[in-house]
Amino acid sequence: MIIQPKTRGFICTTAHPEGCAGQIQEQIDYVRSQKKLTGPVNVLVIGASTGYGLASRIAAAFGAGANTIGVFFDKAAEGTRTASAGWYNSAAFEREAAKQGLKSFSIVGDAFSDAIKSTTIELIKAEFGTVDLVVYSVASPRRTHPVTGEVFSSVIKPVGEAYSNKTMNFHTGEVSTVTIEPATEDEVRQTIAVMGGEDWGMWISQMQEAGVLADGATTVAYSYIGPKITHPIYKDGTIGQAKNHLEQTAIALNDQLSATGGRAFVSVNKALVTQSSSAIPVVPLYISALYKVMKEKELHENCIQQMYRLFADHLYNGGEAAADGSHLIRIDDWEMREDVQIEVMRRWNELETDNVPELADLAGYQDDFFHLFGFRTEGVDYDAETDPAVDIPSMV
Repeated sequence: MIIQPKTRGFICTTAHPEGCAGQIQEQIDYVRSQKKLTGPVNVLVIGASTGYGLASRIAAAFGAGANTIGVFFDKAAEGTRTASAGWYNSAAFEREAAKQGLKSFSIVGDAFSDAIKSTTIELIKAEFGTVDLVVYSVASPRRTHPVTGEVFSSVIKPVGEAYSNKTMNFHTGEVSTVTIEPATEDEVRQTIAVMGGEDWGMWISQMQEAGVLADGATTVAYSYIGPKITHPIYKDGTIGQAKNHLEQTAIALNDQLSATGGRAFVSVNKALVTQSSSAIPVVPLYISALYKVMKEKELHENCIQQMYRLFADHLYNGGEAAADGSHLIRIDDWEMREDVQIEVMRRWNELETDNVPELADLAGYQDDFFHLFGFRTEGVDYDAETDPAVDIPSMV
């Protein structure tokens, strides 16, 4: 079949297998072009099929020669419906890992469930013995609690009072004003349950009890803080409340792991185009302006560049993880540079529909969005027939 992009709001309902494979190859080629990482040997990535989780898996495998297990919740192709992008990404990753003689396994299912945790632990015992790095990069709109059975749903809302600001339809470039009503107390509670650190803590505790965490193991989860302009909808909103819980979890896990020389961190990453960030009002316009400024200053990084720098400068190669001695690693440092933020805010105040192409990088945002689903990949013929049915070689 011929696969073309079909969008609905902030998602694309189709994905292209060759395009996704091309994106994976570009990330692998970047990591191979950099200095080798001296670090992890056996790695578990929870939330491994897209974005920062996928980039972490690539950096570990092709930068450090690590064996990896990826846990993710993606769907195979069915009839005329393509597989999800994460499925194609993982298939391409595994094919390339096999060529390098690296062990890689994929576990498809609900990472919040005890069943998937048990399956993963048994696989580690059988294939690796232990893992020395656990990356937690789960992004989901809902979670079923494995003990109580309660189903939680997250929301993207401010806390306390309504919030109004500019936003942008990134498909058309139209700038408008959006007003978002504040979350209820129960919506805050549910968002923390989905996006906070409870599940991360469950993973580490169950792995520790099962004896599959190596002495000196590292675990890292991902977060975002951003500038003041996005704080009401992000840092001070429901998502921010959940991320605060994530940070507290890192402190608790660090204490928990320290007896065996282990450590836990939250890496605060740069704003990038992801399926999650595309869904947050205000953020696409901010990212478009940020891209323009950072590219002009030659500071722009994509997912794989951010993750390679995290591994090379902070987690491994003798780097200092958190310069301030906390459990937060700030690889959003270039985004938050004063000169960058001053220029972004100057443009923000002037941005309207007519001047988006001049003041922001709408084309770059759109390219990155379609790249998420395997489209607009250089060298791929999107008018050619392709088979949407792709197997993941080492799926458990």
